[in-house]
Amino acid sequence: MTVAQINYMALDTQDITNPGFLEQVNSLNPAQRQAVELTEGPLLVLAGAGTGKTRVLTTRLALILLSRRAWPSQVLAVTFTNKAAHEMRERVASLIGGPVEGLWLGTFHSICVRILRRHAELLKLQSSFTILDTDDQLRLIKQIMKAEEIDDKKFPPRVIASIISRWKDRALLPEKVSPPGSAFEKAAFHVYGLYQDRLKVLNAVDFGDLILLCLKLFTEHSDVLAQYTTQFHYILVDEYQDTNVAQYLWLRLLAQGSGNICCVGDDDQSIYGWRGAEVGNILRFEKDFPGATIVRLEQNYRSNAHILGAASGLIAQNASRFGKTLWTEQTGGEKVRIHGIWDGEEEARFIGDEVESLHRKGQSLNEMAILVRAGFQTREFEERFITLGVPYRVIGGPRFYERLEIRDALAYMRIVVQPYDSLAFERIVNTPKRGLGTSTLQTLHQYARMEQISLTEATVRLLETDELRGKAQAALQGLLYDISRWRKQLDTTRHGELARLILDESGYTAMWQADKSPEAPGRLENLKELVNAIDEFESLPLFLEHVSLVMENAKGTSSETVSVMTLHSAKGLEFNTVFLTGWEEGIFPHPRAMGEKGEAGLEEERRLAYVGLTRARERSIITFAANRRVHNQWQSSSPSRFIEELPAEHVEHLRLTNQSHAFIRRTPSPKLEAKEPLALPLIGKEFHVNQRIFHIKFGYGHITAIEGDKLEIDFDHTGTKKVMKGFVKGAE
Repeated sequence: MTVAQINYMALDTQDITNPGFLEQVNSLNPAQRQAVELTEGPLLVLAGAGTGKTRVLTTRLALILLSRRAWPSQVLAVTFTNKAAHEMRERVASLIGGPVEGLWLGTFHSICVRILRRHAELLKLQSSFTILDTDDQLRLIKQIMKAEEIDDKKFPPRVIASIISRWKDRALLPEKVSPPGSAFEKAAFHVYGLYQDRLKVLNAVDFGDLILLCLKLFTEHSDVLAQYTTQFHYILVDEYQDTNVAQYLWLRLLAQGSGNICCVGDDDQSIYGWRGAEVGNILRFEKDFPGATIVRLEQNYRSNAHILGAASGLIAQNASRFGKTLWTEQTGGEKVRIHGIWDGEEEARFIGDEVESLHRKGQSLNEMAILVRAGFQTREFEERFITLGVPYRVIGGPRFYERLEIRDALAYMRIVVQPYDSLAFERIVNTPKRGLGTSTLQTLHQYARMEQISLTEATVRLLETDELRGKAQAALQGLLYDISRWRKQLDTTRHGELARLILDESGYTAMWQADKSPEAPGRLENLKELVNAIDEFESLPLFLEHVSLVMENAKGTSSETVSVMTLHSAKGLEFNTVFLTGWEEGIFPHPRAMGEKGEAGLEEERRLAYVGLTRARERSIITFAANRRVHNQWQSSSPSRFIEELPAEHVEHLRLTNQSHAFIRRTPSPKLEAKEPLALPLIGKEFHVNQRIFHIKFGYGHITAIEGDKLEIDFDHTGTKKVMKGFVKGAE
């Protein structure tokens, strides 16, 4: 279908009530139009950073609906975040002139929840199953490890949970896991089967199960799979490069029907290998879907030509990629600036000064970001901004739904909605204090494990015997009576009001009102905010599902702030000015990434650098320090290899050379120099192989090789190291 045909169709059938659709179609560039018009058959859209992939996805989806190629219920659109799904839904509604009812649009997890609740009984679950968060998952694993006498000091539960999650990401149920090799894997394997059995008893699943059990449903019940492959005439997938094995297999099964699958992604932005993403999924698209068309979106609408030239030159060093070159119609613009800094403290001072200078020139603090590779790098920037009085925020801090009082309150809501939720019951059974001792709780757990039933059911049965007496018996009877009473009000009382009643009648609100600690007033305010949030949903179960799937605080800020975040957190964002800090060997690329994955790890680190560069619209500034304190140890650093890979015509260097004073500290730090009197750059001298030299940290040695500004030195006591030649001096 051509653009002319789209126009004719719209005018002839009057399917388009909002002229914005035609306007958008006609504003697409040739590659974008091709991606929108090719509605039939498998299609891979390689969408470079800032090339308008969301516009393509939403326009394509609107075209499918407006041309009546499919009803909304026959379209599956999958994203990775709730934010992306919400944005796509709003844009599509704008293009077609109203909300879309019946469209299967959401995250992988939310779509799978929808399917699993329909067919839960086929997997021996009830449709009201609970979705465990990370905290509950860890508590359950700890219980199993304790019962099985597995040392949680030797095998930390978080590590065990991580191994199990990795198996689930690879679509491996316990019976499909290969014989474990390491001691950690053996411990995790032992726990895995018991953990899955316990989840069934609790009528619960974790996040990994949502996709894994959906796969199990499809593979074991071909009639269910056929229902969905017949239903979905079109499948659209966003951020395909971030899919793991389980998500990949799930999509392949669903695409067996019509074959009309459109995946949008960028192999050059695959940076989540550490959490299971497989860049190979996007690289083998043509093999998985024979006859597939590949459309490259290369025209960038975000960054200036120098930023794009630097990013393209860098990522071209990777071998595992399709290959594309970003370009822009913009002319001029600043080159990527590379600044060498003496140490981390100087780096923070330099960036603080730059931020203030740009702000005085009229740039909003909201349009500036500092991107770091490792979390420890943020401290010095925070301290500097506090000193300067510059507002800032660290992205990725504690979340609203992870606070103690919110978790407790949610546990009360969960046990009312789903009485088999033992983890919720365990959390609230003695909060606030009900006079239950350790022996009572142990009796409940022991009986529940022995009979393979939930804690709630175990409590009911034990109350019919003489096992529980006195205060414990009265307290548990009262709690069960309250839970039953609240549960009966689910359909008759407004859910926000019910939540307030539960918190008040359980004594939880009173507990914090009686608390005299400085945190108590804030906790009470948070509980009020929770009730307000619940009121915004149609029902309490829907709210709990939302919390399980989202788990993030959408609370914003009204003032301008500089954003400080890791490179991974920056994906999908954009700013006028981006500071890329700590580009040094030993920090970026991260040695652990390369140590675990070798060349594949290095390529993922390079993709991470590419992502960082392409976050900037107008200005990208890279810094590296000659000295940095890492894990409370000073280390001398060399610039990252990625700096050398940036094309010279797109960058502006401030290099450390033996002819330059660039790295002499103009404002020495008394604290640093009192402890570590580092060598100053040697001015006006050249070096030669075999020359005897001195370095203040590593001592005496002799030069074995010279490469540009770097010297390879065999030190007498610390071995061979590479250092910048500005930080050594000839030995007398």
